[in-house]
Amino acid sequence: MSAFQVEGGKKLKGEITPQGAKNEALQIISAVLLTPETVKVNNIPDILDVNLLIELLGEMGVSIDRPSRDTCIFKADKVDTGYLESEAFRQKGGRLRGSVMIAGPMLARFGKAFIPKPGGDKIGRRPLDTHIIGFEKLGVRPDYNTGDNYFTLNGQDMRGTYMLLNEPSVTGTANIVMAASMAKGTTTIYNAACEPYIQQLCLMLNRMGARITGIGSNLLTIEGVTALHGTEHRLLPDMIEVGSFIGLAAMTQSAITIRNAGLGHLGQIPDKFRQMGIELFLEGDDIRVPEQELYSIQGNLDGSIPTIYDHPWPGFTPDLLSILLVVATQARGSVLIHQKMFESRLFFTDKLMDMGAQIILCDPHRAAVVGLARQRRLRGITMSSPDIRAGVALLIAALSAEGRSTIQNIEQIDRGYQYIDERLRKLGADIRRVN
Repeated sequence: MSAFQVEGGKKLKGEITPQGAKNEALQIISAVLLTPETVKVNNIPDILDVNLLIELLGEMGVSIDRPSRDTCIFKADKVDTGYLESEAFRQKGGRLRGSVMIAGPMLARFGKAFIPKPGGDKIGRRPLDTHIIGFEKLGVRPDYNTGDNYFTLNGQDMRGTYMLLNEPSVTGTANIVMAASMAKGTTTIYNAACEPYIQQLCLMLNRMGARITGIGSNLLTIEGVTALHGTEHRLLPDMIEVGSFIGLAAMTQSAITIRNAGLGHLGQIPDKFRQMGIELFLEGDDIRVPEQELYSIQGNLDGSIPTIYDHPWPGFTPDLLSILLVVATQARGSVLIHQKMFESRLFFTDKLMDMGAQIILCDPHRAAVVGLARQRRLRGITMSSPDIRAGVALLIAALSAEGRSTIQNIEQIDRGYQYIDERLRKLGADIRRVN
């Protein structure tokens, strides 16, 4: 097991470029199963979760050529559908929540799929109801094996239909769209997720020959086709990395420029950091964060303490609430962070309190943060990363803190951020990976 050892309190400076979007990568790479033709994907993040999915496809019989770490050429012309019934698949698929994304393509092309009990972050319940109910409405017959904890899905006669999703789940929407792309007839999905990653998936599928309209809205219409073809696709910059780097610059009082940030796909992210009092300058497709001695949280118009909460797109992404919470600890002013979606995602605040932050964990979903206004710096401690986003939030706190911090269980961070220690060292951070 590895750990990060961080000497905090150093101002950083320089430029950094975000990796390809992790959440988009898991959908796009799964979609290569829809066609026996060649699909080339560029700007792939070299991270644990994505590499595990690529490895899984290889074991399924997909031909994979990786000329560079950020580019893969896939050809799924010899898929071994029997592998999905094996214990090896249940073990490997169970390590990665993203493995659920191969169900839609497998149903569309082969009429059957298997979903193992998913792994991933320990951030609370993440049920598969939206996926399974959506598949059922297309005519799929699911069977749950309680002994081995996996679903067997039979979709030999999928037909288009109207459905109203019980929640605008991103992975649920993506899975259903991929399954419906080759179902007989027309499928209409209302209350669909419309995040940029879903838009990217739909645009890619249309280049492959799918017929999807309503892209960018919460009402998608998919006219099923008999076959899909090869294509080339480039992943967007990872918006979560962009937000993380903004928070890093603010907490460490650093001047950092984020190159090729994908400004057209960031939604409310810049505005929410500005609400925290952080100065941002948008220049072309770059974000420049100047060195800032102090930042003040903007109160509500009536003078009351603001609440920042997550919401489906185009609302603020839940993956950045951990970063905003850390940023608030050194702001002037107070804020209530309301994490609606996951009931365990704020439990990492106990580590921040050990570092000296003033936080009241009201319940599993809400935390009140009283900013220290830099009158007292956080102090370095030994802590453990509970999930990807909280792990990076703790890393940002450690880089701003006084003294040495040790962050354990950094495999969680590696799942979502590529070469993060190397990239931070180029900005001047004192961070080492140790055993």
